[in-house]
Amino acid sequence: MSSTSTDRRWLALVLLAAAQFVVVLDASIVNVALPSIGQSLSFSPDDLSWVVNAYTLAFGGFLLLGGRLADLLGRRRLFILGLILFAGASLAGGFAQSDIQLIIARAVQGLGAALLSPAALSLVTVLFKEGAERNKAMGVWGAVAGSGGAAGVLLGGMLTEWAGWEWVLFVNVPIGVAAALLAPRLLPESREEGHRHFDVAGAITVTAGLSLLVYSLVNANEAGWTSTETLVLLGVALVILAVFVVLELRNRAPLVPFPGIFRLRTVRGVNLTGLLVAAALFSMFFFISLYLQQVLGFDALETGLGYLPLAGGIIVSAGIASTLVTRLGVRPVLVAGLLLTAIGLLWFSQISVGGSYLADILGPSLVSAFGLGFAFVPMTIAAVAGVEPHEAGLASGMINTSQQIGGALGLAVLASIGNSRRDSVLEAGSALPNAMTEGFQLALTVGAGMAIVGALAAYFLVSPSTPAEPDGNAVPVMT
Repeated sequence: MSSTSTDRRWLALVLLAAAQFVVVLDASIVNVALPSIGQSLSFSPDDLSWVVNAYTLAFGGFLLLGGRLADLLGRRRLFILGLILFAGASLAGGFAQSDIQLIIARAVQGLGAALLSPAALSLVTVLFKEGAERNKAMGVWGAVAGSGGAAGVLLGGMLTEWAGWEWVLFVNVPIGVAAALLAPRLLPESREEGHRHFDVAGAITVTAGLSLLVYSLVNANEAGWTSTETLVLLGVALVILAVFVVLELRNRAPLVPFPGIFRLRTVRGVNLTGLLVAAALFSMFFFISLYLQQVLGFDALETGLGYLPLAGGIIVSAGIASTLVTRLGVRPVLVAGLLLTAIGLLWFSQISVGGSYLADILGPSLVSAFGLGFAFVPMTIAAVAGVEPHEAGLASGMINTSQQIGGALGLAVLASIGNSRRDSVLEAGSALPNAMTEGFQLALTVGAGMAIVGALAAYFLVSPSTPAEPDGNAVPVMT
């Protein structure tokens, strides 16, 4: 392969990773801007959380559909369409004059992200052959995916403080437009060859089922985890997903080929692991942000800056992890990453009311950073290892879906646990800062338990073999 074409592939990776960075970033960038948004657009306290939830709901609900559409219609085409939707919705959100307008814009942002994210990851798999080369590319991807959440908190704080909340949305527009213009020049078109049948019934049921599942999880803290509303919604979501599985088993050209793609032991294991690590990760960002602001008294900018060591550590560790995966295989690096993440969360659980950033946050941030870098890279590699080229988008959509569902589930469960502990401590006569801290401590401890279960799942379910040799299949269909 010529050096020119090699350079072009790495430039393409930079483009794809930048787009994915913005997608991950947008799940967290609005968090520190929520008070300003609520005041500016007259949000009720109960509705303000939907600025975040609308994005999560559309993103998680449409990911599998987006991945399969990328396989059928063209990965570059879906990537560009997703970018245009994402940038347009960001612009509309920044100009929103009411709470409803902003929530709708955030939902369309999530839809755009669900189209572009699996298309971007599947393009990485067809640009780089399985083995050391792909592992290096996935090191870049893992650094982006892992650090995006922390960078979102930092950038959100800076933009809110210096320019206004609108800019947490406007910042996506030039990035999205530039990426859409560069995509035809840098990315090959890649899609499934032969007859391309679209499973309409499967698409409707899986999107409805996943959307309702995510909705029921993110709404659980308002409605009550054991409330009739939550239990009924969860039950209906599971019934719809069960119908989806039955339809897929009977369809000759299904959206998700059961048991086809699940024939790979590692794909099964890594999707379960992805669900568990996301459950721990989402809650960590949530509780530490609240601790910094509500207990230690940090402002939005200081909170964002507090995440710099975490973001930097993930970037460094992801590069190391890609080399270790090539030498040692996926499983040992993934298990080590999850155990380090658990140690970091247990250390975080020692936070105190009279604590400080240096004593309570910096150390566990660095440990968690290396854990997450070591977890994200092998997890992403394993999610597409051994998958047939025509199913690359589907596999990419699956790992993204696992992480979104895991994040929503983890945050719903752990926030409920933390709030329950806080309320019981308050009832016993303790001061609010102490009660909040005890709630955070318990939730972070349970999050560490989730990471440990993830490590066990990775050890027993992920194949120990090393994806270090090219398989010759990762060749894009050029058009």
